[in-house]
Amino acid sequence: MKSSWTRMLCRLLMGLMIWAPMQFAQAGMIGTDQLVTSSAGNDRTTVLEFLGRADVASQLQSFGLDAKSAKDRVNAMTDQEVHAMAGQINAMPAGAMSDGATVLLVLLIVGAVVWWVWFRR
Repeated sequence: MKSSWTRMLCRLLMGLMIWAPMQFAQAGMIGTDQLVTSSAGNDRTTVLEFLGRADVASQLQSFGLDAKSAKDRVNAMTDQEVHAMAGQINAMPAGAMSDGATVLLVLLIVGAVVWWVWFRR
């Protein structure tokens, strides 16, 4: 009994192993122009999403440039310029502390030192 179930299970698994790669694997050649176009589109999307952030838009406003004209300027840039700008955006440090977080951290450290000195007596 165990032998017939084992044989049937093995045959099922072998059939699935043969059938599955034929169903899901789709390989094909892509041209260089497709690759370049998609990466340029991704870079342009990265820059436009960066310009869409609220803090970047407010900084642009302080420089006297509205968000719409900045997006128009990005759309007028060449692919090489957009690629260079997207590289700079991706190279920026993530999670840098803002001024409010720095003040909060300093207050927390000062409070901890005061608490430690007070209870140490």
